[in-house]
Amino acid sequence: MGLDAGGIGVTRGAISAAPVPAHLDEWERRVLGDPNLLGDIGFAVGGPFHVLYPPRVGRNIQGFHAAFEQAGVDGVVYYGKKANKSAAVARACAEHGAGVDVSSVGELTAALAQGVRGTELMVTGPAKSDDLLWLATRHGALIAVDDLDELERLAALGDSTAPVRIMLRVLPAASASRFGMTEAELDRALVAFHGRESIRLEGFSFHLSGYDAVARAELAGALIARCLHARTLGQPATTLSIGGGFGVDYVPPAAWAEFTEHVDRQWFHSGKSFESYYPYHFPAPGPAMLAAILAHDGLAQRLRDNAVRLAIEPGRALLAHAGFTVFRVQGSKIRHVDGAPYHLLTVDGTSLSLSEQWFDSEYLPDPLLWPTRPGSTTPTSVGAATCLDSDMLSWRRIPLPRAATVGDLLIYPNTAGYQMDSNESAFHELPIPPKVLLHDAPGDRLRWTLDG
Repeated sequence: MGLDAGGIGVTRGAISAAPVPAHLDEWERRVLGDPNLLGDIGFAVGGPFHVLYPPRVGRNIQGFHAAFEQAGVDGVVYYGKKANKSAAVARACAEHGAGVDVSSVGELTAALAQGVRGTELMVTGPAKSDDLLWLATRHGALIAVDDLDELERLAALGDSTAPVRIMLRVLPAASASRFGMTEAELDRALVAFHGRESIRLEGFSFHLSGYDAVARAELAGALIARCLHARTLGQPATTLSIGGGFGVDYVPPAAWAEFTEHVDRQWFHSGKSFESYYPYHFPAPGPAMLAAILAHDGLAQRLRDNAVRLAIEPGRALLAHAGFTVFRVQGSKIRHVDGAPYHLLTVDGTSLSLSEQWFDSEYLPDPLLWPTRPGSTTPTSVGAATCLDSDMLSWRRIPLPRAATVGDLLIYPNTAGYQMDSNESAFHELPIPPKVLLHDAPGDRLRWTLDG
């Protein structure tokens, strides 16, 4: 037993969760080791904020390109823009040879504004608006067609000199998804191409839920035959897109095994429980998963032999370890369960900026407490600055290294992929946390600006 800053005994026992420490990049260690940077940003911003380090996005893109090159496969990366709205991420794509996957006029124009060329865009999503289809065709984007009606609308937008570039989205067998076309619908679509020079079929696409490399490889292999059949009908059909779903490795394997094997409702404020969690340890993340897909059952060789380009649409994986989210502690209470004390914090933001909580789950990588000071391990849950009992950033009683005090910063690591802005809202008229970009400066320093 130790003493926290308030002199209250704290034990690591049934009420305290097993630690789930996050992997930290070198750039994050530089930030945490700077005695002034985070405090200065917090003082200037005056509320919660997100931090992004764009060079890490560039390295993630390069990792996927390297996997394609090592397998000898013609490949293309489209960043799934829905994973983060930052202009800097789209700029990193333009600078490192990645396209962008967009699903709205807003996403399309935002990508163009950051230097992504129209021909480097893939447009996805169901029942696209006429405005989106018109703008996409004007810029020569590749459009993933989700239904036959969309195909008819597109036929009217192209001509023989500038045909509309499309892929047909496939509904995987036995899938309950509302997206994609059945086998019969795909056959009807191919018939509809006959004699129409205003549309050019560049291939097929699909999306699978989960993170199974084998399932992606097998479906891609099966669709090579569809490409070859489309070529007999006069269409180029040179591209297959296998979508996203590339895992991210957030935490070490031992910590993840300890949590998953021993998780207990007693670890959570109010005895909260969850049915499932994201797989925060992923042994073959991002580019390694792509390499596994290409290696399975000779897929890389089959793609080469049939001159098929493989497209991928990573979102979360392209943002792995590229950002974190910072909240300021503005209140602290002591509560008890079974006679043992724990701390219940209130921070200056909401769980709308930590989106996993809004999918009836919990974001599990341990937050970091800044500044670093000596202290005793303190079980701590984290609530938001709202009037909702359910608005919790961490139901889990995290074993913080010391008791947090008002004014401390709580840093949730690796939040760039979906977490930091997919559910953002000015609830209670609280400000939406801004995005802060870090830039390398001479002398191993870091400077910051606000995202454009």
